[in-house]
Amino acid sequence: MTAQRHRGLTEQAADAAIDTACRMLRLPTIRAQFPDLAAAATREQMTYRGFLAELLMAECDDRARRRSERRIKAAGFPRQKALRDFDFDANPNIDPATIHTLASCEWIRKGEPLCLIGDSGTGKSHLLIALGTEAAMAGFQVRYVLAAKLVNELVEAADDRQLTKTIARYGRVDLLAIDELGYMELDRRGAELLFQVLTEREEKASVTIASNESFGGWTKTFTDPRLYAAIVDRLTFGGNIIETGTDSYRLAHAKTQQGNG
Repeated sequence: MTAQRHRGLTEQAADAAIDTACRMLRLPTIRAQFPDLAAAATREQMTYRGFLAELLMAECDDRARRRSERRIKAAGFPRQKALRDFDFDANPNIDPATIHTLASCEWIRKGEPLCLIGDSGTGKSHLLIALGTEAAMAGFQVRYVLAAKLVNELVEAADDRQLTKTIARYGRVDLLAIDELGYMELDRRGAELLFQVLTEREEKASVTIASNESFGGWTKTFTDPRLYAAIVDRLTFGGNIIETGTDSYRLAHAKTQQGNG
């Protein structure tokens, strides 16, 4: 049976019908913005098609924004960092054009790795999180994790016979962002488990790491020479390497603030 169309509704009744329909059809943005959009359509003498397009685009844009927010939250970033807030002038080692090219996420589409290498306070984690955020906004599934936490989780999973499931979970995301690699020495077991995660993702999905140690210094983290060589190969082959330098601009900024105080 065809539902009867409601013609000749008063403005008040029409608004109530729109509100009810938006609730039933789960269109919260149209429900919230309809009065303002309708008023604008009247002022601008929009066609019916133009008005309908405005309503639907508003709903689509808001849904895209909410999906982006959910992906950013699911990534597990410890804090918010944006590229627009990065002070390139304070760290001349970092080329803005290179970073903005990386922000296009083409390297993630290709499954390439990215390494951010430099001393503490040089912007590694900021860039790691900011580029991960850009990826989440572009529609990629991202997971942020500290290197030590990842290894501990893998060891516990292996003890609980959940290793395959855990590695598969880390293998599914489009971008795995590993922060603070190189801050602790890994025993052979921990290094082997981390290697399994990297191997699961090799040439299929991107990994980005931030490390306070140059590649030569990773021998202190990965004490087995063969594992060290294999892990460096996994993280550098066909990838991007950004060296953020040794001068802490965060420390310099703090001293400047104190001097101005």
